[in-house]
Amino acid sequence: MRRLNHVRIKSRYRQFRQWEQQPHQVAPLSEETHECATCGTRFEGNYCPRCGQSARIGRYSFKKAFLLFLDVWGIGNRGMFRTIRDLMLRPGYMIRDYLLGMQMAYFPPFKMFFLLFTLSLLVESGLNIQLTNLYEQRQQEEQEAKEVVQKIAHNIVDDDEPPEAKKKDSKFERLHAEVNRLTDVIGEWGDSHISFFTLIMLLFYTLPLWLLIRHCPAMPDLHLSECFVAMVYISNMLSIYMLVPSFLCFGIKASLYYSLLAMPLIVIPVKQLSGYSYWNTIWRMLVALIPFSILALLVVMVEVTVLYIYVFAKFG
Repeated sequence: MRRLNHVRIKSRYRQFRQWEQQPHQVAPLSEETHECATCGTRFEGNYCPRCGQSARIGRYSFKKAFLLFLDVWGIGNRGMFRTIRDLMLRPGYMIRDYLLGMQMAYFPPFKMFFLLFTLSLLVESGLNIQLTNLYEQRQQEEQEAKEVVQKIAHNIVDDDEPPEAKKKDSKFERLHAEVNRLTDVIGEWGDSHISFFTLIMLLFYTLPLWLLIRHCPAMPDLHLSECFVAMVYISNMLSIYMLVPSFLCFGIKASLYYSLLAMPLIVIPVKQLSGYSYWNTIWRMLVALIPFSILALLVVMVEVTVLYIYVFAKFG
């Protein structure tokens, strides 16, 4: 019995591996003759060759109305659900299929990127299992933490200090308050443009990674633009996984543990896309992190330097 179960599991796994690498199967052409309800053209096949209308257009139903409603948001076609499925089960092979020209079968990467960001905002705004506004909850927790730090800082100051020292402390407090205000403004602006910054960070990481995998076995002539599209799809894959803790309202620790477990999953699509072994994929991705981290650190240092120069110039 054990041996039989083992054989079945191996057979199922072999079938799954074959499915992973096979391209999208297109439905066969219909041999029936149709007359297009829009332009009146008679044709054989699934779509009108003159105006592109589907041969299966019929009377309206609640199902069709619901699908049209979803289509307004870009998720009413089969490509979206197929893309989500393949990003979770065969991400690297799916990305390679898309880059090699199979673009009608899958949802466009950048459109999916912004739709997932919008869905993430909706989930954090209350579209979750507890109907809780997680964004406002985090802001309140951050504000409480700031107030605690400010109270501790005020308690440290000695009330018996001479007037000159108090004057210096007052000036320091004004400088500190201005830095905090500008930091909050920058943080709010960054939160409202997080999708833009995510794309910039992806581009920063794409360049060093592309230099290391541009002659990979599966795609020996991989272009920089193609590598960037692949990274956007991989970011979409992570966004799908990261919706789980937000939707289920995980605590801070549980969300952190979940994120730590989900992050290594990015190795799988890069490995499947490039054709390298896991070890060769991992060391290339780690090496690409070095220039990416240096560049990100330089950006932060420039931002902090400009911020403090502005503050000290304002207060003398």
